[in-house]
Amino acid sequence: MRNKKSSKKLFIVLLIALIVSLSACQASDQTEVDQEAMQVMVSIVPQRYFVERIGGDSVTVSVMVEPGSSPATYEPKPEQLTSLSNAAAYFSIGVPFESAWLDKIAEANSEMMMVDTIANIERKPIEAHHHHEEEGEEDHDHAEDEHDHAEGAPDPHVWVSPELVKVQSQAIYEALSELDPQHEADYKANLEAFIADIDDLEADISATLSGLKSNKFMVFHPAWGYFGDDFGLEQIAVEVGGQEPSAQELANLIQEAKEENIQVIFAQPEFSTQDAETIANEIGGEVLLISPLAPDWLQNLRNVAQTFSDVLNK
Repeated sequence: MRNKKSSKKLFIVLLIALIVSLSACQASDQTEVDQEAMQVMVSIVPQRYFVERIGGDSVTVSVMVEPGSSPATYEPKPEQLTSLSNAAAYFSIGVPFESAWLDKIAEANSEMMMVDTIANIERKPIEAHHHHEEEGEEDHDHAEDEHDHAEGAPDPHVWVSPELVKVQSQAIYEALSELDPQHEADYKANLEAFIADIDDLEADISATLSGLKSNKFMVFHPAWGYFGDDFGLEQIAVEVGGQEPSAQELANLIQEAKEENIQVIFAQPEFSTQDAETIANEIGGEVLLISPLAPDWLQNLRNVAQTFSDVLNK
């Protein structure tokens, strides 16, 4: 009888030990899964799409410039800077707020890799389309001085060009592979799949924009210059370098819109539409909103291309 009781106690002890062991293994496995998701941060929403396409389940991406905010004037919140302590990398893209904040972002975590995704991209200068020939000489000189700096600044909107996104994607792949060589093969496969999707996107957009009646469009904020370069379109900007047009410049833009038979002024949700609406009212046209900061980058560019096609074929 004593042997039976001893055997029963031994069985219970072994069973409890097995349960504890299995629970510990499950907790360990969960910890490993959580640790596999590398924490990284990007400046703007479209970059999250790029990094997630290449990093897959191995990365968790946070965005510094919150949706609806402007990358030109954004100021990071204290809690965002604090959260950088857990980040393995920060991916910059050359938007204006980085000029004031990138050093502070780097100081927030000395072990964090700072990745310049546009290091191999030659950015073009912003070009304005304001005309001064009807202004007085003094006004002409003042207007030129006012816009010289804005026009000479590099255009930061490199993510609206599919060709330039390929370059940025290569930089993202190289950084993730260096930080996490265990998943390098996965990152490589994801990069190749993303590049293939971009190739398809370029073919689709080229087909959508073929045979347009006009290739000129007017936009409040000059965000679509690189897109225009890729696909043979010319943007006429209302605002340049954060400076709204003077009354004379606004009159010239209205005249140019009439000469080019422009019926739509494009604006984006992150900026005021007042000047765009003024021009639209004067030409009997309308304002349409398009955003370069949409979360689904691939689908957004398809939608924007279709909108350009609809407008420029009227």
